[in-house]
Amino acid sequence: MSTLPDPGARAAELRDQLRHHEHLYYVLDAPEITDAAYDLLMRELKALEAEHPGLVTPDSPTQRVGGRPAEGFQKVAHSRPMLSLENAYSADELRAWDTRVRELAGDMPVRYVAELKLDGLSLALHYDLTPDGRANLLRGITRGDGSTGEDVTSNVRTIKSVPLTISPEKLTKAALLEPQQTLFESSNPQSDPAEGVRPAGQAFEVRGEVVMPLASFQRLNLDRERDGLAPAVNPRNAAAGTLRTLDPTIVAQRRLDFYAYFLLQNGDYLAQGQQATLDALTALGFRVNSHRKTLATVDELLTFIAQAESLRESLPYEIDGVVIKVDSHPTQLRLGYTGRAPRSAIAYKFTAQAALTQVQSITVQVGRTGKLTPVAELAPVFVGGTTVSRATLHNADEIARLGLKLGSWVKIERGGDVIPKVVEVITDPDHPAGHTDFLFPTTCPDCHEPVHRAEGEVDFRCTNIDCPAKLRESILHFSRREVMNIEGLGEAIVAQLLDTQLIASVADLYALNLEQLLTLERMGEKSATTLLSQIEASKQAGLARLLMGLGIRFVGERTAQLLAADFGSMEALAAATQPDLERVEEVGPKVAAAALEFFANDRNRALVARLTELGLKMTAEKRIRTDQLAGLTFVLTGTLPTLSRDQAKEKIESAGGKVSGSVSKKTSYVVAGEEAGSKLTKAQELNIPILDEPALLALLDGTPPDISSAEPHRPE
Repeated sequence: MSTLPDPGARAAELRDQLRHHEHLYYVLDAPEITDAAYDLLMRELKALEAEHPGLVTPDSPTQRVGGRPAEGFQKVAHSRPMLSLENAYSADELRAWDTRVRELAGDMPVRYVAELKLDGLSLALHYDLTPDGRANLLRGITRGDGSTGEDVTSNVRTIKSVPLTISPEKLTKAALLEPQQTLFESSNPQSDPAEGVRPAGQAFEVRGEVVMPLASFQRLNLDRERDGLAPAVNPRNAAAGTLRTLDPTIVAQRRLDFYAYFLLQNGDYLAQGQQATLDALTALGFRVNSHRKTLATVDELLTFIAQAESLRESLPYEIDGVVIKVDSHPTQLRLGYTGRAPRSAIAYKFTAQAALTQVQSITVQVGRTGKLTPVAELAPVFVGGTTVSRATLHNADEIARLGLKLGSWVKIERGGDVIPKVVEVITDPDHPAGHTDFLFPTTCPDCHEPVHRAEGEVDFRCTNIDCPAKLRESILHFSRREVMNIEGLGEAIVAQLLDTQLIASVADLYALNLEQLLTLERMGEKSATTLLSQIEASKQAGLARLLMGLGIRFVGERTAQLLAADFGSMEALAAATQPDLERVEEVGPKVAAAALEFFANDRNRALVARLTELGLKMTAEKRIRTDQLAGLTFVLTGTLPTLSRDQAKEKIESAGGKVSGSVSKKTSYVVAGEEAGSKLTKAQELNIPILDEPALLALLDGTPPDISSAEPHRPE
């Protein structure tokens, strides 16, 4: 027991010492004291807090492990979407991306920060400021569907490389790295930083990757095998399962690590560039991957990628590629986004890992559109960080191209998240040839109705609209996180609902009640209640997600968003003609024909009508299109105060205008923001009117813009 007269002072001293040694051990991998010495400090603090319960603070190192398991995870909206990245698999694809970046960036600077792509799961950490100038961990949120994640704070607190509190000194050091911004801005008008006390409130958000180190993964599997359980498939899945375990004490037993790579405030990037962000995160005390570099050319990137791949087997965690980000934040803003990914970043995936195995049989799966997909059932083989026993064969033509037979030895590849695929049949003396040709079925393996292959298509499809396999896959697709987000509606539950005839369409999900769900195997009252609340919440998912869920051919996430924004309601979309549909951005004859075919079907129209009656949201914020700027061509240059490049382009095109990437005599207006370069100079030489953001908005509102020459440039 401490001999100091003031237990509070000793407890504060012990907390600071323990935080210091945790940072050295778990973040810097540079411990100064032995584990035994650390344990002595921890025991002394625990004893003090037990004797004086009022000394316990939420950020104390003793509070990393919660006592009772959580009852579930609350869903929380992200401050800004956690987007995925586009992938590149070759030098040519990387060079093509670099060309696009430089074309879109124009005269703005383009340098890249390359970082290892950790094979884990994304996590967002929110910190708030206390009156004494510290930042405390407020909550930890999983990526979820990118817009909404789960609050797993109780589990995150057990990760030793996540700071529970950050000292004023570290906050000040991090802020000084980027003088244009501050970590201490607040929307609280009653706070007065000039008085020496920083305002309380949410200070910043840190995003990064949670990984399970290979040593922890190996220990986990030894424990599972000892307990007679199947081993975990790979560290990524093990980390994801661990973070969503309801008991924090179990999470604490499996050492997870957190590597930070983004820093945001109020949903916006804090630093002016990616390298500055990583430096600020390091100053704040986060673990930041040391294998990173700022580079200027594709050749330099490819050298870094080759070096990273050579390190792959020696690292203490799994990686599956390299993430490349444009360094400059203003340049990132100009580049904007596609439907679900930033144009300013890309993931270069390593060469797929390969293995040889034997085809034992071929099964055929039926998808939600009736498509029949052959699947090779393989002798299990470990490849790319997981055990593979199945691989898609795509279609009958692919089987013929490979010359595949039952019993064939094949080479399979798997890289990162890529589905395992058969790349070639092996024919050599050590691997005997297959023995039996595979005959593609002429009837559906589930409903036994005839299958059909339309002229010009490679896929066979089941023609039975009541095929149970199509229904099963349709419901599973409908409930997916990125579609209607009905958590808990997995394969086993869906199979029981269909077998017991409780549902015969996605609409029947919304008529389920507690009494019906309790008749299912392994379905308790708590699980049933949770599932019903998930189903009820999905009614507000919105028109775009519902369009995805209905399974209209060729209508994925991006197309569904565009259709929802353009038509604004299911009723308007259902009444659209082919020309109406083809006027929507990125919708061509093929997609338009598929939408028309869907709504021409009486059963589909009845399904939509029933979903409407059941209270599903059938509307979206409609993009208003006019011809106000018809015939005018705009060029965007520089960074606008509030509008991103994509937002400005969207507004112009919605008003009938055209946006071009270069200035010419055909340009009507140039819209210029900060750091405008050669395009602005050329516009001035050609006497083309220049608009700032307020002038552009005024023009869109029908008000003459406040510029020296309000008339657009008209080519002679």
